[in-house]
Amino acid sequence: MPQPEDTEFNAGDWGSLMDQTVVLITGCSSGIGLSLAVRLASDPSKIYKVYATMRDLAKKKRLMDCVKDSHKDTMDVLQMDITHHQSILDVRDGIKEKRVDILVCNAGVGLVGPLESQSMEMMRQILEVNVLGTIRTIQTFLPGMKARGSGRVLVTGSIGGLQGLPFNEIYCASKFAVEGVCESLAILLQHFNIHVSLIECGPVNTDFLANLRRTEPGDASLSQADARTRALYATYLQHCDTMFQDAAQEAGDIVQVFLEAIEAQSPALRYYTNSALLPLTTLKLAARDGSQYVKAMNKFIFSIDKAGDC
Repeated sequence: MPQPEDTEFNAGDWGSLMDQTVVLITGCSSGIGLSLAVRLASDPSKIYKVYATMRDLAKKKRLMDCVKDSHKDTMDVLQMDITHHQSILDVRDGIKEKRVDILVCNAGVGLVGPLESQSMEMMRQILEVNVLGTIRTIQTFLPGMKARGSGRVLVTGSIGGLQGLPFNEIYCASKFAVEGVCESLAILLQHFNIHVSLIECGPVNTDFLANLRRTEPGDASLSQADARTRALYATYLQHCDTMFQDAAQEAGDIVQVFLEAIEAQSPALRYYTNSALLPLTTLKLAARDGSQYVKAMNKFIFSIDKAGDC
């Protein structure tokens, strides 16, 4: 088994010792994945070789428009569906350098609505992408990192993986699961000089919101919920709209946090992109029985004088 090295690495060291630092990013058709791929591929020093992956290559035009001619030696765009193991294997086997130094698991999907309105098929899809897709991707590239005794795994986390949010039960379940996977791996992978980091995001102005699987007020499935729940759901949707207007970050803000983790000599397990969201998370940890957090979040979202977090 490879032994951990005494010295930490950084992207610049890799760039000089092994040509370019090879970075594979999932979910690059829009949002955080696209912005991170563009930022790394456009680095003037050309120390990164980015493999930007997406499920549907028909959506690559925006990415290509962003990098223009600056990516000739620094980026390849590949089709990869994280819900299909063979698709991930094909990408791994097609990487010219035969290694991935930094793996960024960014692909994910949201689901919002009363639990009663969600079909089993829809819930399975969310878990398939957010949990099993992330696990499959890490599984595929981890053996190479272990064999080399070095690597980094960065995962796009969420405030919904740290605290429960009403009408996000399945999404939160998926992100809680990802937190457990990453935290568990982080302990083990210290023995292989591999660092795992979660980039914990709040609301972000990306296509994630547009692609969100959301129960709309007029949907027939909403009738599965009682009238009180439907009214509370309407309040929650208003709350979310306010949050995205007042507190949402831009993808570029999130990319800066990713860069902090990539460039750190000794990266942390968790990086928080928005300090405004921390008080409720801290309250959850401080009050062991959870009752204070539940009451505070209820007031935060459903009270008349609310300001919220979604």
